[in-house]
This record gives sequence, C-alpha cells and structure tokens, in this order.
Amino acid sequence: MSNETLIPSPRTITTEPRRSDKVFRGIVTGGGLSSLVVLGLIAVFLAFRGFEVLREEGLGFITGADWSVTLDESANVVESNFGLSAMLVGTILCSIVAVVIAVPISVFSALYLNFYAPGWLKKILVAVIDMMAAFPSILFGIWGFLVLMPSVEYWGKIINRYLGWIPIFEVEPYFFSRSPFVAGVVLAIMIIPIITSVSREIFAQAPLDRIQAAFALGATRWAMIKAVVIPHGRSGVVGGAMLGLGRAMGETVAVYTVLNIVFQINWHILLGAGGNVASLIILKFGEAGEYEIKALMAAGLILFLLTLAVNAVANVIVKSTGKSGR
Repeated sequence: MSNETLIPSPRTITTEPRRSDKVFRGIVTGGGLSSLVVLGLIAVFLAFRGFEVLREEGLGFITGADWSVTLDESANVVESNFGLSAMLVGTILCSIVAVVIAVPISVFSALYLNFYAPGWLKKILVAVIDMMAAFPSILFGIWGFLVLMPSVEYWGKIINRYLGWIPIFEVEPYFFSRSPFVAGVVLAIMIIPIITSVSREIFAQAPLDRIQAAFALGATRWAMIKAVVIPHGRSGVVGGAMLGLGRAMGETVAVYTVLNIVFQINWHILLGAGGNVASLIILKFGEAGEYEIKALMAAGLILFLLTLAVNAVANVIVKSTGKSGR
C-alpha cells in the first residue's frame, strides 16, 4: 500500500455564466427592452400624428384655452383653435388635491401596518390594499359620482365658508358640483394604495440596530418612529407620492365621470368647472374629425411627456432611497 499522498488536480475557476444564466439574462433583457421599445413607439406614433397641429398652433397649443373647430357644408375645417392650458391647469389642480389628501393617509397607514397592526390583521389589510390598486377606475368614478360626490360637495362648502378668503378656495358663482376638489378626492382614493405600498416597503427597511437602540434608550414606539423611521423613509415617501402623482395625471374615466369639463382656465379648486387632458381626449375622440384627432394625439403626446417626466423623477428618488437604506 503506497504512502504517497494523492493531491487532487486543481479546479478550474471561471466567470463564464452557465447556459441557463445566459438564457435567463436574455429573456429578462428582452422583456426590459421590449417595454422601452413599446414606449418609444407610442411616443413616435403620437408625435407623428400630432406634428401637423403642433407645427401650426405652435406655443399657443399649450398657452391657449379655447378648443373649437368650425366646419363648412362639406365637413372641411374652416377654422380651428386648439389650446390645452385649461386642461393642463385642471390636471395640475386635481393631481395636487389628490396628493395632498393621499400622502398623509398613506404614510400613517404604512406606519400602522409596519409597527402597530397585529400579524393576522396586517395580512388582511395588505391584501385589501393590493386589491384596491388593481380595482377598475370606472368603478371608482361611478362610486364617486353616486356616493361620494354629495359628501365632498358639503366638505367643499365648509372649506369655502372658513377659507374662502384664500383665492383658490373662492367660489363665484356658488357652484360646487363636479369640481376639481371632487375629482381630487376620487383620485386620492385611487392612489392611496400605490403610495401606501411604497411607503410600507421603505419603512420596513429602516435600520434594525437604530430601532433597537432607540428602544434601549427608553423611547416610546412613536418616538422611535419620529427619530428613526420617518427620517430614513422621507425620500421614499416622496418617491411614492410622485408615482401616485403620475397615476393621477393620467387617469381618464374616473375624472371624466366626476369632473365638469369647461374650456376655461379655473384656478379655484372648489368651483365646478375645469377638466384635465385625459378627460378631454375621451370627451372629444368619438365625434372628432380627422384634423381634430391629430390635435387629440398632440394632447396625448403632451400628457405622455408630462407623466414620463414625473415617473422619471420618482424613479431617481426611489433609487437614491434604496441606496441610503443599505
């Protein structure tokens, strides 16, 4: 029997990925690139269809408030005025109202789910919130029109009574029905699940050592949340709010159901007049002629770019928050 020690041959170490890794990477890369290609094609299509109107209207397409088309007896366009300023103002007002209402509710809901709710209740509430995020917007609109609107009009009258000296809360004539405030409340209910989910994930990443240190120093649960959790998740809450803002800007059917569309610039939140870009498109598309459809495509391009910019800023904020939490 030999006393020589058998030395195994050196193992080959390589960084070459396995075939399964290559296949998975190719599938994921293709899926990601396909999303970018689809977005790019949408932008190119909207720009191609709306270029003629954008060229003829120029900057007035954004600054003008009138939207009208005059046809002759042969259905040819004699005169047209396309302006988005009233709809852009309405989009901004409705979205701001939605974010102002939704952010505090979402933050406190996320804090409750992470630090106060029992385990069994947390599972139920998380499932309900996720289901609300996938709820059809038309049902939100119908519910808001039939059930929520009378209560919101009453809230609007109370706000006008005590804060009517502030210009944005002034109502003249005295008409509250189907106002940007009503639409903003409906949108707030729609974006609460989105902001709550993002905030809950960010709060859950709060450093455990700092949380335990706060408790070790005698802090109460709320004191720990104020000292550790909220400062850590502040940027994430902002990112979630901007994601909700992007959703609110692009919402169509729910806003169309509860908002009174008027082609005039209205900076008064409680006054029942206004509109948004998405509701304009759904209102005019069915009866629009060929040239007006091009104008609607141009409006869609403006809304697409605005929503894309908001989502891009939100992604930057969320990424920076993720890095700070590691």
